[in-house]
Amino acid sequence: MRNSERKPEPEQINKILSKIVSSKALKKGIINVRIEDLWKKVMGENVGKYTQKVEYKNSTLYVYLSSSVLRSELSYGTDKIISLLNSEIGENTISKIIFT
Repeated sequence: MRNSERKPEPEQINKILSKIVSSKALKKGIINVRIEDLWKKVMGENVGKYTQKVEYKNSTLYVYLSSSVLRSELSYGTDKIISLLNSEIGENTISKIIFT
């Protein structure tokens, strides 16, 4: 084989996976799944019982709760909750939380 016909060097699998995961569409989906799991982990079992659904869209986390009392209580700690979740994610992904 001549030098001009050399095969390209193989890339390490972690570099390839990193490129795939960092693609915008896939990254969004992964963040959605992670945030749902992190919500339960960070907020605990009691809040989890009253959480019906967690959605992430455009830097905003929508949390659907079955308790109006809990909804009101959590709204006072929004900044702290955002900070905790972003810390767990490892980047400032969430900028706003809306409790419904």
